[in-house]
Amino acid sequence: MTALKALFARELALAVRIGGGALMAVVFFLIVVTVIPFGVGPDLNVLARIGPAILWIGVLLANLLAIDRLFQADQEDGSLDLIVMSPVPLEMTVAVKALAYWMTTGLPLTLAAPLFGMMLNVPPQALGAICLTLLAGTPALTFIGTIGAALTVVLRRGGLLLAILVVPLMIPVLIFGISATTAVITGPTPFLTPFLILVALSLFSLVLGPLAAAAALRASLD
Repeated sequence: MTALKALFARELALAVRIGGGALMAVVFFLIVVTVIPFGVGPDLNVLARIGPAILWIGVLLANLLAIDRLFQADQEDGSLDLIVMSPVPLEMTVAVKALAYWMTTGLPLTLAAPLFGMMLNVPPQALGAICLTLLAGTPALTFIGTIGAALTVVLRRGGLLLAILVVPLMIPVLIFGISATTAVITGPTPFLTPFLILVALSLFSLVLGPLAAAAALRASLD
């Protein structure tokens, strides 16, 4: 546990030292939220209706912004070999790294989403639902992205390939996250059903993600 706590603190420190992963992701999120309405038009009713989809797509893209570096930096400086050979189970190490990434990327995006939702004329009663669904769904995006980061760890420019690999796996999270939020605005689908499915997807990815990513890392380094 001491080693895992040290690793978690190291990942948080690196995220801040490299230039603020949270700030970079939130700024990218803001750019997406700002640019899409130019293509949709200035109709506030349309923006309110599609606002949850815009926010979820922005969070998904911002979450992918730096996740390819999750293991690649360790691969470049040689510390990944030490992590794999460590007596600490690799699955636990992967989970801790993914959790640190979520803390520095997914959580700030979740907290910024209601503010950006007001820019899209999202009704006030839906802002809380947006925050709640993102809080439940962003861990799934992170842990699914972790699998792609492990698969592309030996590639110098694996960012595009990572997106191709993991975005199709993220589509169910996107669908149920948008459905739950839209239910609060327009209905008639109840909020609870897609929200519980979203929670189940996050719990499933929380278990499967570290296992699959650890297996991919072992295969890549053999």
